[in-house]
Amino acid sequence: MKRVAVLFLHGIFIIASGCGEPSSERRSPETSFIGINHPVQESWSVKISLTEAGIKRGIIEAGHGAEYRTNQGNEHQLDNGIRVTFFDISGNPTTTITAQKAVIHDNQDIEAQGNVVITSSGTIIKTEYIKRTSKDKMIRSDKLVTIIKPDETITGQGFESDQTLKKYRIFRGSGKAFIK
Repeated sequence: MKRVAVLFLHGIFIIASGCGEPSSERRSPETSFIGINHPVQESWSVKISLTEAGIKRGIIEAGHGAEYRTNQGNEHQLDNGIRVTFFDISGNPTTTITAQKAVIHDNQDIEAQGNVVITSSGTIIKTEYIKRTSKDKMIRSDKLVTIIKPDETITGQGFESDQTLKKYRIFRGSGKAFIK
């Protein structure tokens, strides 16, 4: 019985210590414990829209995403199945990128890595890493790349292409073409 009374009084003390006049100043949440290796926030089943002058230019989907603060700003690290779809000015999908993981920077530059596959208008590009820069909408890689079209297969060490894969350069290339 004595033990129950002590626990009861202890409970009342804890409840009472939380009571009182509300502080007149608002406090911000404590975030000093968040370091460079800890996300500011995390989400699952992520869907991010890329816009340009209010027009939807892309959708990024991932199974998991975490936002980190860096010296350059914020970056979103995505994993668990990445799918990026870019749209033309009319809202029609033009290019799709899939990868194992990706990083999206504040300026909407996208780096994707791990089984990267880019598909657009019958052209397929396979590599392990790409970077798509939002400023010039170019896709680049310095890794081994394979470009597959209906009538040719080209491999090389690195490439650069416009976002729709219509104009591309491949570096140190070799390949096969089927001539009719």
